Amino acid sequence: MHNELPARTYVKATKRGLNRLSGLRNFLVTSKRWFYRHLWGMDIHPTAQFSLSAKFDRTFPKGVHVGKNSYVAFDARIMTHDRTRGLYLHTRIGENCFIGGGSMILPGVEIGDNCVVGAGSIVTKSVPARSVVAGNPARILKSNIDVGPFGRFTDADATESALAEQGKT
Repeated sequence: MHNELPARTYVKATKRGLNRLSGLRNFLVTSKRWFYRHLWGMDIHPTAQFSLSAKFDRTFPKGVHVGKNSYVAFDARIMTHDRTRGLYLHTRIGENCFIGGGSMILPGVEIGDNCVVGAGSIVTKSVPARSVVAGNPARILKSNIDVGPFGRFTDADATESALAEQGKT
């Protein structure tokens, strides 16, 4: 006899605004990813997602690496070159990462697996796996975090569900 608890069902937030166009958005992101990978030679995993306004450095495109199930948010920039210092370096985003909106990852930086980069952060040094970083320059705020695909915290579904049940979404 099994003593398994039934799976928890979560209430999802109502799709509003541009989220109603998610099918079109997914098509555009898939097309743009194909373009970056096949025409520019960037190493962006097929499951990686990004905002249409995210910027990937095309001066040294082979230096862009984005791992499986990672998300690069709006206006974030992944840099691979610094013309003033003559640098052309590989910049790596690990698996299951979230790169916050308006943030910048500088050339040669490596973001470990399962990391979250706060919005507006300037990441000047490599980030160890399972960390949250934020600020200018970005500093480690928390270590040994647990996230799932796209850097979503493991308790995010419960939080979203609670807000939806209260009518706050």
